[in-house]
Amino acid sequence: MKFTKSLLYFLSILFLASCNKDDQKIDFTFLQLNDVYEIAPIQGGEYGGMARVETVHKELLQENPNTMLFMAGDFLNPSLLGTIKVDGERVRGKQMVEVMNAMNFDLVAFGNHEFDVSKQDLQKRLNESTFSWITANVKQKTKEAAIPFYKEVNGHKEHVGETFIKEFSDADGTKIKVGFISVCIPSNPKEFVEYSNMFVKARAAYAAVKDSVDVVFGLTHVKINNDKRIAKLIPNLPLIMGGHEHTNSYDTIGNVLIAKADANAKTVYVHRISYDKKTKKTSVKSELKEINATIKSDEKVAEIVNKWQTILTSKIKEIIQNPDEVIFKASTPLDGRDTPIRSTQTNLGQLITKAMSFGFNDEVDCALVNGGSIRIDDQLSGHITAVDIFRVLPYGGEVLKVEIKGRLLKRVLDYGVLAAGNGAYLQRYNAEKVGDTWMVKNQELDINKTYTVAFSDYLLKGFDIPFLSEENKEVLSIYTPKAEELNFDIRKAVISYLKTI
Repeated sequence: MKFTKSLLYFLSILFLASCNKDDQKIDFTFLQLNDVYEIAPIQGGEYGGMARVETVHKELLQENPNTMLFMAGDFLNPSLLGTIKVDGERVRGKQMVEVMNAMNFDLVAFGNHEFDVSKQDLQKRLNESTFSWITANVKQKTKEAAIPFYKEVNGHKEHVGETFIKEFSDADGTKIKVGFISVCIPSNPKEFVEYSNMFVKARAAYAAVKDSVDVVFGLTHVKINNDKRIAKLIPNLPLIMGGHEHTNSYDTIGNVLIAKADANAKTVYVHRISYDKKTKKTSVKSELKEINATIKSDEKVAEIVNKWQTILTSKIKEIIQNPDEVIFKASTPLDGRDTPIRSTQTNLGQLITKAMSFGFNDEVDCALVNGGSIRIDDQLSGHITAVDIFRVLPYGGEVLKVEIKGRLLKRVLDYGVLAAGNGAYLQRYNAEKVGDTWMVKNQELDINKTYTVAFSDYLLKGFDIPFLSEENKEVLSIYTPKAEELNFDIRKAVISYLKTI
């Protein structure tokens, strides 16, 4: 009996020893988001929502304390909330930083939309953030020189690094160091921003950090073809977490994985990573997780989201009574992404310009809106609410009925085509170019004729098209809608039109 007890004790010690045996691996988890502009659920509450993401984040932390939360660029703009004023000041991403602070984000990359906001507003957001930022190829221009962006905390400047290092520990206290590099697409030129070559800087950042860490990962905001080129240039990156495209993708270039989630947290990527300390090899298992109504909202984050949504709803109700009403179901996604909306005719652009004509009982010859007025940089699908239309056209504005000479209309239409790639590109209704000929209402444009055109009010200010303003002698008359008319606010016209189709 005594022998049996001793044997059992010995076996139990062996068992426990085997359980605690170092398997030479350290496991850690990355939770990746990219291109998030809305803190609340979208598409009628079906998808997204940062409070839901935080629930997933906390579950992953319970599963493995070695978990990091990332944003692969684009979060300060565009958003409907960002355009409203609170206490006399436009929000400009303040709501996003407050939510991300509460979620304890670990590291964020600069995206091109971070530079939509002014230098002063960007500095405020940097100062407010409690998370770390990273970029290797973007600096702040000053009169003297280009310097790193920085946070100013209690009078102390903390520079944004070109690289970032995180230390992980396993159960026995063994540690590894994980490095990160980041670059941003140079697609948003601003006077206060200097872009360096993304490929040169990515390689330089990798060279600078690789000998100080055990493994290096990418956190980028560039086009997928750029990510693929970076993967070829730096083949030892196990994973590049990217943004910019807004549509989820998962590619393999050599041994490098490139992951992008859907915009506005419709999905997130969960990367479970294992580093073998003996072989120095890294394995990655990625899961694309849909963020939907089945995920409970985290109470702490939901409280902040609800605070901002209450402010937003009160502002919208000044224009329309029922902001959350589902007004349309889009079986085909309506394309409001920046690149197409500023370079080609999209179904969303057509819908908006049709609505502008509808607002005048179709008593116009054509309707034109500048692509830059459409600010959502996303696709709308499924159930669309009035709030979604406010997201598409956050600045609103009147639709003007303008009598204009055919000669000037042709100049405007030609200018819009030549402006492809920027905000002056025109989305059109009943104006189409066939070969070298402009057709208006299926009739060849007559430069000597007078046309009645529905214009977004911004276009008549001469900012996008310098020669188009009320001072031009070929602008014969301008009708401004009254407050009770649909076209008093372009968003009211679009919402009303959608309800009819």
